[in-house]
Amino acid sequence: MSTLVLRIDNMHCGSCIRRVTQTLNALPGTHAQEVRVGSARIQTNTAPEQIQQALTAAGYPAFVESAAA
Repeated sequence: MSTLVLRIDNMHCGSCIRRVTQTLNALPGTHAQEVRVGSARIQTNTAPEQIQQALTAAGYPAFVESAAA
């Protein structure tokens, strides 16, 4: 399982954080460790591209800041 740090655009409030957390945790093999306005740290077995697609579809474009195995 790898750890990703994401920069996430369009997050402005607690409601955004809940929606991003729910979107991340709905992906198979993904667990949101820490979600804050503008960023998230997750553990995942899912390809980063799939995570980015899911968040973009939810209205929160995401960019991988760092990845560690």
